[in-house]
Amino acid sequence: MTEEHTADDGNLDSVMRKYDRESNVRIWTGWREWAVRSFFALFSLYCIYMTLFSTALPEIRLSLFLGLINVAGYLIFPVRRGHLKPDRIPWYDIVLLALGAACFLYHAANALSIIKQMGRIGGLQIAIGIVGLLCLAELCRRCVGLPILIVAGSLLAYTFCNKLSFASTPFNIVLRDVVYTLFYSTSGVLGTPVNVCYTYIVLFIIFGAFLERTEIANFFISLANRLAGWSSGGPAKVAVISSALCGMVSGSSVGNTVTTGSVTIPMMKRTGYGPDFAGAVEASSSTGGQLMPPIMGAAAFLMAEYMGIPYIKVALKATIPAILYFAGIFIAVHLEAKSLGLKGMPSSSLPTWGHLLRSCYLTIPLFLLVALVSTGARTMAFSAAISIVVAILIGFVHFTARAFGENTFKASLRNAAKGTANVTFDALAAGARGTITVAVACAMAGIIAGCITTTGLASIVINATVKLAGNATIIGLVLTMICCIILGMGVPTTANYCIMASTCAPILVQLGFHPVVAHFFVFYFGIVADITPPVALAAYAGAAIAKANPMKTGFNATKLAIAAFIVPYIFAYSPNMLLEGLNGSPLHIALEIALIVGTAIIGLFGIGVALNGHLFRPVHLVLRLLFAATGLLMVYPGHITDSIGLLCIIILCLIQAKNAPGKR
Repeated sequence: MTEEHTADDGNLDSVMRKYDRESNVRIWTGWREWAVRSFFALFSLYCIYMTLFSTALPEIRLSLFLGLINVAGYLIFPVRRGHLKPDRIPWYDIVLLALGAACFLYHAANALSIIKQMGRIGGLQIAIGIVGLLCLAELCRRCVGLPILIVAGSLLAYTFCNKLSFASTPFNIVLRDVVYTLFYSTSGVLGTPVNVCYTYIVLFIIFGAFLERTEIANFFISLANRLAGWSSGGPAKVAVISSALCGMVSGSSVGNTVTTGSVTIPMMKRTGYGPDFAGAVEASSSTGGQLMPPIMGAAAFLMAEYMGIPYIKVALKATIPAILYFAGIFIAVHLEAKSLGLKGMPSSSLPTWGHLLRSCYLTIPLFLLVALVSTGARTMAFSAAISIVVAILIGFVHFTARAFGENTFKASLRNAAKGTANVTFDALAAGARGTITVAVACAMAGIIAGCITTTGLASIVINATVKLAGNATIIGLVLTMICCIILGMGVPTTANYCIMASTCAPILVQLGFHPVVAHFFVFYFGIVADITPPVALAAYAGAAIAKANPMKTGFNATKLAIAAFIVPYIFAYSPNMLLEGLNGSPLHIALEIALIVGTAIIGLFGIGVALNGHLFRPVHLVLRLLFAATGLLMVYPGHITDSIGLLCIIILCLIQAKNAPGKR
């Protein structure tokens, strides 16, 4: 545990392969690697072109998309973890690749005639649909995992039982109707999740790949160092800030933990933080990156579609909860640093403002995207495409600036052009690879939604939950939280959100909660599953880098991210935190928002003291309970609760300061 971690590429790659299913891929070398990466790059270009210019039927566009996803998925995901032989793909994977792609391509080629059949498909078409669904399910097992397959399989079995319960309906008719709904209609695999993935998410994944390869992550880490590295326990605060900035682009809890954690975790350990705590800080911060506007990973686009509001409104509504999430972690690491007596990094080791100013052009594509989306000047897809082009140009400028001075001007331009071409090719290939898991998860979520819709299960579950909860709506919230965390264990956030948006969000709406509140509630608890034991993949990845105990790291991460477990309940009963129900002049609304944020941060300070157990000196158990109670009072928006909470926290702080060391 005391051995210092060396963040070499081989070790990080092994961590990613162990804890991130998306990184457990085949090994291609030589011309085969070039061929596979070329296919992926062409696939990205195809997605960009089709999204911007295609006017074909959804059944055609989405079937082609999933057919190519099937090819890409079987090219890189082996049958099981560790089943890897360089430059080898088993014969059965070639068969699955060909069969799955052929089934979806058949649908695309015959979409119009199948639509005209009005669900009366023949035996061959039923067989094609079954094979296509099975190939997709096997790919899901490889790249997403078993939990979502178990859910989909259970609902599929229920669908057959439900339809066969009608004595007059023969099995072959039920089979035909189910296959048609799930494979050929837009109520199954070609439903809303895949449509949103194809229309928006793919382009933003590609955009994120370009940002990562222009070294924007290094800029964010340098900026965080400059802002917080000098303060007590500076490296941990650097981890919080940099992970928030990088995580909103990457959209992967594990990937962000490994990327920024390779830099920040060793820094935290050198400063004096324990390995368990260092890994937990990085895991909780990286997981919260998906809550951070304006990008918020991939699920934000699905939220906009499900709630029927513009994407920019989703980002705005997410702002206050995201601030509180990271404020809670920031306060916790500060209190831990003070209790351990840790210092910040020396000023000489911090990047200068001049250096940051010279590199700030790397953020231009990100700010451009936000500007285009927020103003509504272009569609989200076109805005992403423009931002990708600008990212390529920024990459060229970056490589030119780096090469300039080392060679002649002409040689510098030549090297910059070569570097930009390589980065463009690599980003396109990486974007396609990152799309596979999200697309497959969205397709399976479509199957789940289709089963729920065709059987009327949603109404049954809603009525049962409403009856169980009665007037105690808190029961509905707790049950929803448990479902989100269980289903989110080892499942990508996007897939988890799709499932919960189809099942649990309508329950909360029926219980009387605002639709925006319901969707944000399930979104939050789907994300924190990545740091909630026993299957806390982001925490385990952080523990692997820190060489710490995985379970202790997971519990520490859960404690650090306590705001994520409290804030959703607060905005459930007070939607003002999501900017719902705010009326009056702009000045009045601004003051109201400032009051909500300010008092909530003070409340999180009280909760942080209760969990950490140290403020000036160790805090007695009774006082810790009082700090927690008053902190909760202040987090909940309301003038009376804020006033009582503030007064109590001031009194408690004075009691702690009275007999603190050096004050006697």
